[in-house]
Amino acid sequence: MSGLPACPKCSSAYTYEDGALLVCPECAHEWSADAAAQGDGPVHTDANGNVLADGDTVTVIKD
Repeated sequence: MSGLPACPKCSSAYTYEDGALLVCPECAHEWSADAAAQGDGPVHTDANGNVLADGDTVTVIKD
């Protein structure tokens, strides 16, 4: 088989490249190869879209 990653949505091994995107023929999910190379962990952001990291100070305001 090829060295392409499995589909992150349905875990199918039958993925293929279509230009700059990777495509899953079973669920029609498309994603970029750059996104597949990044870590699988969740990315936490604040209300403005800034990425939060360990050690950041966060203030929670109750309405």
